Amino acid sequence: MSWTAIAILAAGAYALKAGGLMVLGTWRPPTRVASVIPLLPVALLAALVVVQTFGDGRGLTLDARAAGMLVATAAVVLRAPFPVVLVSAAAVTAGLRALA
Repeated sequence: MSWTAIAILAAGAYALKAGGLMVLGTWRPPTRVASVIPLLPVALLAALVVVQTFGDGRGLTLDARAAGMLVATAAVVLRAPFPVVLVSAAAVTAGLRALA
């Protein structure tokens, strides 16, 4: 991808955000909707992680990535620092791929 394409996409994203602010400037969502909006990025990120971990384009796949996800989840539950979570998940995934 060229730098020109990146600049055009960045300008388009900025224009879309600015346009939304101009069109909806003073409009406030209902209380119920406003309480859900902050949760959307977390839900979308979780959905992307699940699709990339367990999907292969045709269906459900359980492989080394699933084991890495399990180790990362356990490390998060145990409140390990983020670098520890990342390195432990990567090490388990790489180790299982090397064995296979």
